[in-house]
Amino acid sequence: MDRTLTLAVATVALASCTYNQPPQGQSAAGTSGRQCFTAGQVNNFHAVDRNTVLVRTGASTYYQLDILGTCPEIDFTTRVGIRSTSGGTWICRGHDAELIVPNPGRGFDRCPVLGVRLLTAEEAKAARAK
Repeated sequence: MDRTLTLAVATVALASCTYNQPPQGQSAAGTSGRQCFTAGQVNNFHAVDRNTVLVRTGASTYYQLDILGTCPEIDFTTRVGIRSTSGGTWICRGHDAELIVPNPGRGFDRCPVLGVRLLTAEEAKAARAK
């Protein structure tokens, strides 16, 4: 019985370790390789225009999200949701996420993300000034 319990605990522990890691060949922000983040790490956003949104993870890491088409209410809202569409939790590239934006007339707009790019501190500062 103890052996079965140990095996079950080890399996759960291993699964939780792989669940919290970026996809193979990619990395979390601040390390080498492709830059990724999870929706749960996003703590702020700034709409540059109807096609571009900046999201902040941590204290000073910004990603630019390019929206497929336009997101009509994005520059008027004070809140936004982000949902991973990749089947996992990591957002690493376009088509990995969608923005969920309140729309007073329709409830919510779902705005697919076409591109994701980690910004340098200078790029983020310039984009926030727009």
